[in-house]
Amino acid sequence: MNVNQMIEWTAVILILVGSIVSVISALGMIRLPDVYTRSHAATKSSTLSVLTCLLGAFIYFWIHDGYVSVRLILGILFVFVTAPVAGHLICRAAYRSRVPLAEGSGDDELKAKLFADDE
Repeated sequence: MNVNQMIEWTAVILILVGSIVSVISALGMIRLPDVYTRSHAATKSSTLSVLTCLLGAFIYFWIHDGYVSVRLILGILFVFVTAPVAGHLICRAAYRSRVPLAEGSGDDELKAKLFADDE
């Protein structure tokens, strides 16, 4: 087994790990109790899964075909920047719309400061 084959196998393993993390993320979105924890599952683990899949594809095409794909690099950067921001904005909109926290989530210290005039 030469170096190119080992790097190709590394790319395959990265894509496999990304797909496994994506399935775990989908299960988390189904099983978790409220919008805040579901958003966590959707943004954190899905970002990781997409990044590892795109990185594996980038490495594979770089080693196998010998070219650097600018589209894959831009895809990695786009997902890395936009997914956490989108998750934060979804949680913020849900909180400002007064979507309740799950049972047993703990204290809501922001409620007294943000909605002080309503109480």
